[in-house]
This record gives sequence, structure tokens and C-alpha cells, in this order.
Amino acid sequence: MEIKHKENNSRGMFYIENDTGLIAELTYHKNENDILTIDHTEVKRTMENQGIGSSLVKESVLYARKHNLKIDPLCPFAEVQFDMNKSYSDVRA
Repeated sequence: MEIKHKENNSRGMFYIENDTGLIAELTYHKNENDILTIDHTEVKRTMENQGIGSSLVKESVLYARKHNLKIDPLCPFAEVQFDMNKSYSDVRA
């Protein structure tokens, strides 16, 4: 599944879609200090427990590293992912 990304002004999202539409999304807003605050992660119920949400968080971490940003995992799911993956600590705000 291809993870796509779009951003405008201070809002952005990583998402996965298929023929029927959006199946997963992670949304964030970027502040003036180059911190991405992950505020929402959602996967369609029929697609849950397949690691899709984790993949979106991982993609946001890779994006932050590439663009020298930090992440504030406000969303409870993202926060758990950051707590479980100590390798993400380099981008945690």
C-alpha cells in the first residue's frame, strides 16, 4: 500500500487510499518552530490490526528526519507508537 502525503500552509496528512477511497490517515499541523503535531490517526475498521496506522506514524518520522523537523505525538495512538519505538526519540519534540 502506497502512503501518500499532502500539505498546505500549516496542515498536512499522510494517507492511504484504494479503489473505494480513503482507508487510513494521519493528520498534523506544523507550527512556526518546525514542530509537527500529530493530532489524529485513523484506519478504517475493516483494515485495523494490520500495522497500517503504525506505518503512517513511521512515515511521518521519516519525513521529519528528512526535513529536520520535530514531532509532538498529541494523538494517543501516535504517542503509544513513540513510546514503543525508542528509535523515534530523535524527532520527538
